[in-house]
Amino acid sequence: MKKLNLSLLTCAAVLASTFALPVMAQQKFVTVGTGGVTGVYYAAGGAICRLVNKDRAKHGIRCSVESTGGSGFNINTIKAGELDFGFAQSDVGYNAVKGLGAFKEGGAHGDLRSVFSVHPEPFTVLARKEANIKSMADFKGKRFNVGNPGSGTRASMDELMEAMGWKISDFSLASEFKADEHGPALCDGKIDGFIFGVGHPSANIQDPTTSCGAKLVSITGAAVDKLVAEKPYYAKASIPAGLYPNNPQVTNTYGVLATLVSSSKTPPEMVYQITKAVFDNLDEFKKLHPAFANLSATNMAKDGLSAPLHEGAARYYKEKGWMK
Repeated sequence: MKKLNLSLLTCAAVLASTFALPVMAQQKFVTVGTGGVTGVYYAAGGAICRLVNKDRAKHGIRCSVESTGGSGFNINTIKAGELDFGFAQSDVGYNAVKGLGAFKEGGAHGDLRSVFSVHPEPFTVLARKEANIKSMADFKGKRFNVGNPGSGTRASMDELMEAMGWKISDFSLASEFKADEHGPALCDGKIDGFIFGVGHPSANIQDPTTSCGAKLVSITGAAVDKLVAEKPYYAKASIPAGLYPNNPQVTNTYGVLATLVSSSKTPPEMVYQITKAVFDNLDEFKKLHPAFANLSATNMAKDGLSAPLHEGAARYYKEKGWMK
């Protein structure tokens, strides 16, 4: 009797696996590259995948999020065929398409494609409360986190330093902590300040302003005016007064837009379904993070898109009447 039961179980297992194979074969997996887990990119990736996975029985796409080194890493990994989608600052996307800045050595990324833009990302500078910093100029000779190589923040910081006529050697220490590390380093007294391009409000800024009274520093002046005038992907921005603890003042700065990018090699139907999942549920998407509260569908379909639009996204926008 025991043998018969085992045989029946084995037979059932074989049959189950046989019938499961076609279902598994139809499942398509996509990965969205984001940034540090405390940044808005990670939250945005999670929000997209949540909406995509909600209807995966219809379209057969299963979406997952990967924490990465940020904009430059995502673009290079998409180019290598190891990521399907990723978030990138609009300036980093522009440089990738043109083969400029950090992409000069590797050459232009001709296959990079835009899907849509999301939230604005003001460049945000925090200073240690005891450092008595009033402006960016005060960081000369101080310990400053310039951002990890491969991140959009680092690429933007390099452009800002060039516009200011500064070099890395102008800091007594130029650390390269990742986004999840610079807050604790500031509160532990290892650095005097850091810069981070991020949507607001962000836990990455909330934590150090709460735990050690870190101060927001405005980024203004002739160098910023020049950058905004010359670079099509930059615009002036501000962080509202009182958004973070111990910072009752308005903080003036400039920034870029966060964009979702992919490759021309990513199947159009896949990009169409990802786009559809977000825009058909935009009200729900906007509730998934405070940085998304003021998003406009028509603006997301055109603003900050430094790379050519992916044909899968274009198909959806044409169906909605947002483009010809």
